[in-house]
Amino acid sequence: MTSDPMIAILDQLAAHAEQIALLDARDAASTDDANRRLADLAVLAASLDGHVAELTARIRPQSPGGPVAPVQQPAAGGRWWNATGADRDHAVAGLRAWVEQVYRPGYGQLAVSLGTCWDQHDLCLYALDILAGLWSYLYLAAEQEPGVLSAQAEYQARILPALAEQMSAETSRCRHARERLSVARPARRMS
Repeated sequence: MTSDPMIAILDQLAAHAEQIALLDARDAASTDDANRRLADLAVLAASLDGHVAELTARIRPQSPGGPVAPVQQPAAGGRWWNATGADRDHAVAGLRAWVEQVYRPGYGQLAVSLGTCWDQHDLCLYALDILAGLWSYLYLAAEQEPGVLSAQAEYQARILPALAEQMSAETSRCRHARERLSVARPARRMS
């Protein structure tokens, strides 16, 4: 080492300058790496946007040369479960129309088992609301994709029969059913 303090200070400053230069180079490399990662994430986000748009188009078919076609709304009349009085009657009327126009004519033995008092049973209203909503989505779509065909099969083979069985049990064992039976079979008179 030298005995001149000024030279020692200059040597230390030079060493510090080298360390600062190394840190700056490492920081720049780190910043470049972060910028590359951000660019990669931007490309990934754009790709995901494309996938989302593609999936949206499958769910909501495009009308020819135009904007996204509106999604078919269920045939049901509305939110019957949180309505009262005339509002509830109006909401249930939509389900009643679907039962008369689609369910009874189209689903044979399953529909026949639905008691006439179905509109007085919340279980039936929920089930028919589900059935009408699914039916509208599955059968009123502009185009039939392979996935929709599979969903139609699931609806027909599993969902519809299960809900029809629940509704049949509900409307065949209720007070209304007993009243219908008593009217149909007058009491026997003892002679």
